[in-house]
Amino acid sequence: MNKELMEALDILEKEKEISKETLFEAIENSLITACKNHFGKADNVKVEIDRETCDFLCYAEKEVVEEVEDDVLQISLADAQEISAGAKPGDIVRVEIKSKEFGRIATQNAKNVILQKIREEERSVIYNQYYEKEKDVVTGIVQRYIGRNISINLGKADAILNESEQVRTEHFRPTERIKVYILEVRNTPRGPRILVSRTHPELVKRLFEAEVTEIKDGTVEIMSIAREPGSRTKIAVRSNNPNVDAVGACVGVNGTRVNSIVDELCGEKIDIVSWDENPGNLIQNALSPAKIVAVFADPDEKTAKVVVPDYQLSLAIGKEGQNARLAARLTGYKIDIKSETQAKDAPGFRYEDYIYDEDEYDEEYDGEYESDVEYAGGEYEEGYEEDYGTAETEDTAYDAAEADAEDAEETAYDAEDAGDGEAEENE
Repeated sequence: MNKELMEALDILEKEKEISKETLFEAIENSLITACKNHFGKADNVKVEIDRETCDFLCYAEKEVVEEVEDDVLQISLADAQEISAGAKPGDIVRVEIKSKEFGRIATQNAKNVILQKIREEERSVIYNQYYEKEKDVVTGIVQRYIGRNISINLGKADAILNESEQVRTEHFRPTERIKVYILEVRNTPRGPRILVSRTHPELVKRLFEAEVTEIKDGTVEIMSIAREPGSRTKIAVRSNNPNVDAVGACVGVNGTRVNSIVDELCGEKIDIVSWDENPGNLIQNALSPAKIVAVFADPDEKTAKVVVPDYQLSLAIGKEGQNARLAARLTGYKIDIKSETQAKDAPGFRYEDYIYDEDEYDEEYDGEYESDVEYAGGEYEEGYEEDYGTAETEDTAYDAAEADAEDAEETAYDAEDAGDGEAEENE
C-alpha cells in the first residue's frame, strides 16, 4: 500500500476540497503524459490505480508479431511468451512500464500535469462556492486600496468593491470587517472574479433577513425598499400574522434590531413603514414623519396628489426633496405635494374635484359609480410618534421655529392694532 500517496490525497481533499477521484484521474493523465514524452507516443498506454491502496500499474498493450517493426506498439513472439506462455502472433499482451525509467523531463511534465489539474479544480471549487452565494451578503476583510477600488478578502477568494458601488460617506481601513452584497461572480482563466456592492438596496433587505427572525421564517414580509446610500432608506413591511406587528418586529426591543443594521450601514437612517394595499394609505405611510391632510391616488395613472399642512410642507418634501423622492420609489407612484393654502386654488387637490354632478351621471350604471381615485384623508392624532429607527430631521426643528416666530409676529401685530384702536376712541 502506498501510504504516502494516500496521506497526500487526504490532505488535498481536506484543504482544497478536491475529491480523491479527481486527483486519481489527474495522476493517471500525468503518467500517460510521461509515457508519451518518454516513448514519443502513448496511444496504447493504460494506467490503473487501486482506489483503496493507491497502488498503480502502468502498462502498454502491444501486439505479438514474428518480426517487430515498431517496438512501441509491437512485441516479438519470444518476448511475449516470457510474459504469457500461451501468447501467439496476433495476440495483445500487457507490458509493464516502470515509472522509474522515465527521464527528468518526462517526470517534470507529469508533475506539472498534476499541479495544473489541482489548480483548475481549486478554482472550480471556489467559483461554485461563491456562485451559490450570489445575490447574498457575506462578511469580508478590507485588504488594500487598488486605485479607488477596494480589495476585500472573503476567505478563499478576493472580491473587488468598485468605486461606483461604494458609499461616498464611508471610509474603511485595512483589516476592518464589513458586510458586502455579492453582485456577480465571473469565471475567468485567472480564477473567479467577484464583484461586491455596498450601495445595493438588497444589502439592506438581506441584513434585515439576517437580523429579524420573523422575516426569515416568513411571518413578516418586506414588500418594497427605496434607498439613497449613505443617507436614508425607506422600507415597507407587512405581517402575515395578525398577532405580529411588522414594524415592531423590525425595530426590536428599544430599537436593538434596527440599530444594529444602522451601525452596519455607518449611521444611514432607516424609516420602517407599514405596507397597505390601499394606495392612499400606503402613500400616507411612506411620507412619514410628515403629517398628511389628504391623499388623492390614481391607481391607473400611478399618480398621487397629496395635501399637507402649511407648516409640514418642507418636512413632507424633505431636504433636497429626499423624503418625497424615496416615498415615490417606495410606492411606485408619481407624487405631487402641495400645502393646504396652495391646494385651494390647484385643480385635483380638493375633494370636490372628484364629486360628479348628477347631470353628468350615466344612466347605464345601476345606481353605483365607482371612482378610479383612492382617497385617504384626515390628520394624524396629536400623539404622533416619530418613525422608528430615525431621528427628527433639521427640517422639523426649522418648521417649528418658523411657526413660533410667525405666531409671535401675528400676536405683536394684533396688540399694536388694538392699541391704535383704543387711542382713536380716547381722542
